[in-house]
Amino acid sequence: MLGIREIDCKRRWNASLRALPGAHILQSWEWGEFKRATGGWTPLRLAFWRGGELVAMASLGTRKLGPFKVMYVSKGPALDYRDLDLAAAVLSELEQQARKLGVMWLKIDPDVILARGLSASPPERRDATGSAFMALLQRRGWRFSDAQVQFRNTLAIDLRPELADILAGFSGNTRRKIRTAAKKGVSVRPAGEADLPQLYQLYQATGERNDFLIRPFEYYQRAWREFMRAGLAQAFIAEYDRRAIAQVILFHFGRRCWYFYGASANEERRRMPNYALQWAAIQWAKARGFAVYDMWGAPDVFDETDPLWGVYQFKRGFRGETIQHIGAWDFVPQPLLYSAYTMVSKRLLKLL
Repeated sequence: MLGIREIDCKRRWNASLRALPGAHILQSWEWGEFKRATGGWTPLRLAFWRGGELVAMASLGTRKLGPFKVMYVSKGPALDYRDLDLAAAVLSELEQQARKLGVMWLKIDPDVILARGLSASPPERRDATGSAFMALLQRRGWRFSDAQVQFRNTLAIDLRPELADILAGFSGNTRRKIRTAAKKGVSVRPAGEADLPQLYQLYQATGERNDFLIRPFEYYQRAWREFMRAGLAQAFIAEYDRRAIAQVILFHFGRRCWYFYGASANEERRRMPNYALQWAAIQWAKARGFAVYDMWGAPDVFDETDPLWGVYQFKRGFRGETIQHIGAWDFVPQPLLYSAYTMVSKRLLKLL
């Protein structure tokens, strides 16, 4: 039997979460409060004890979707997924919460590894823990979600080797472009709150150039500023001739650092500022003791038809390990309502 307790103290929540396997920034106290302020999500933060030991945590966000309610455990819950009995007990409690609150669906998407490398088909590439947990979800009636909110796949750079060895592991082309940036006068500096308008302008230019929608400045200002103030985010700006030409924004929690945002101006791209920024960010993360630099996002389908293929080719040059996760899964207390909602939402998305 698990003991279950709600935690309402920020310091205690974050400190306890950091000690657990799979701790993620999207399960942090700050992320729950950010989504409360910007998306109308109400966080419920549950901790699970077994024999007096804290063994799992889950920050559940609940919100209204029209006349319905939905629940989402973003990049969680955090626990040791090798322990299937523990995983089953935590799932059972989450399912009870979903029924009690009358939600249409409950979604989880923990960073549980399914496979390493570009293909999940060779048996030696598959991860036994991920396969076993997926089988558990299926036995309990969970469904692989049509709505994959977060990136399912990523590239992760191991920061434990010496810095020179990390650099030597990059592709020759990537190392050359890092040197090109330095030769062409690109400098990189840390960015702070005063730089937020510049960071947004660069992000806006990138969105227009690459044809993706971005939110208003106030949304990013709140996210970047609040996480910077909490000591959970760090931004860098690449400059040429005292002008900002590119940026990256890192989020970090526990032993992991994520490259969440990146952008560049339309001018001076031949100076390779994005390569200089990534190298500066990796050095920063290494110096502060993070074990992994997560490049946050790789294609769902590893071929040139995927919209992320170009970005993936850039990231791939840094020679991080390609990691495929199990993705998002839905628990559906009301199957007929869920089916109708899924059908309508697909048609609406197609129309939009």
